[in-house]
Order: sequence, then C-alpha cells, then structure tokens
Amino acid sequence: MRHIIGIRLQNEAGALSRVAVMFSSRGFNIESLSVAPTTDASVSRLTLVTIGADAVIQQIVSQLNKLVDVVSVDDMTSGEHVERELLLAKVQPGQDGPDHLRRYVQDCGGRVVESDAGGTIIELVGSEAAITSFLAALKSHATLLDVARSGTLGVSRR
Repeated sequence: MRHIIGIRLQNEAGALSRVAVMFSSRGFNIESLSVAPTTDASVSRLTLVTIGADAVIQQIVSQLNKLVDVVSVDDMTSGEHVERELLLAKVQPGQDGPDHLRRYVQDCGGRVVESDAGGTIIELVGSEAAITSFLAALKSHATLLDVARSGTLGVSRR
C-alpha cells in the first residue's frame, strides 16, 4: 500500500542523509521526496512516499523515531489528509493550436505559465492520480517535450 509520511527533523547538515541511509540500508524504496524549512528555521519538513505493508510502514516509522535528528513522524495515510503534487510540463501544441491547448489546460484546472516558439509551459496542481491522468490525456492535445513533477506533499487534517 502507498503511504505518505511527514517527518519533522532538525534543519542540520546530514539530517536528510541519515533518513535516506536508513531507508536504503533496510531495502525500503522512496517513491518521492520533498523537503523544505518550516516556520521554525531550526526544523525542516520532509514529506516522502513509500510503498509497503502496514507492518513494514510501522517498522519504518519506529526506526525513523529513533533517529536523533527526527522531531516527529506522521504516517498521514491512515487518517484524513490532503495531498497535492505540482506538475510543470513543456509541450508543443498539437494541430488544434495553442488557443485550444490553453482552453484545455484551463478546463483541467491548470494554467499556461509561458508560451513561445520553443514550447508552452503548463502548471497543474492536483493529486498524484489527477496529474497522471492529465498527462495521459494531454498527449492527444500536445507533444510532451519535458515533464517535472514535485512529488507528493501532504498535510493531516487532524
């Protein structure tokens, strides 16, 4: 099962590395990873997505809590949460032209960030499934030149 884990850790050199090493040394894969400082400059928030059985995830959470730099760990998947991902895609509009592409992107909740002869850059925020679905459908409206996805960010509702 897919799990979103929020980790608050000390904003110190090597803290992220210790989390990554813990995952790799135990054979756990990180599907996506995002790190940014919080309102407290001494603490960063790391959001990662991994896949595993509930027992394996409990083991991961337990081991994360043992790391010195870790302030708190929250497996958001088990409770109510909001998750989003950012997509930036550079495309070349299809035969219907750039105006059709712009309308299609807007209808899907996205926006055109910029457009020139080199291509059109699109921005969309949504769930991982919505982003994946949008990219699949976008291929009928444009040629994908480059795709950058942020990975999942999540916040518990509780």
